[in-house]
Amino acid sequence: MNLGAFSVSLAVKDINASVEFYKKLGFEPLVDLTAQGWAIVKNGDHVIGLFQGMIDETILTFNPGWDQSGQNASEFTDIRELERQLKAADIEVFNANLDGPDSRGSLMIRDPDGNAILLDQHR
Repeated sequence: MNLGAFSVSLAVKDINASVEFYKKLGFEPLVDLTAQGWAIVKNGDHVIGLFQGMIDETILTFNPGWDQSGQNASEFTDIRELERQLKAADIEVFNANLDGPDSRGSLMIRDPDGNAILLDQHR
């Protein structure tokens, strides 16, 4: 099961303060849409999504089809196949949206402690 690129998505109170904080830790904006309430910051292979008013909790995020630099991976497991494998493993899938344009799709699962995990395919 190839889940793709990994990042942590954080619910933040002040997007600008959060971006500035992570810059002090050596992160650089990969995508800066602070005017829309979100940004993606990167330090080496470490990626953090910062979201103000968009999510309610910290979410582990995997992006099938992308490598850790946000580039298209040559080989990956499609989100629809991941859903099939998860269900076959008796993992509850919720918030599935698998009919996006250009094979895009997403779904969520929770680990045994209730932590949210988002699988979000953009290609």
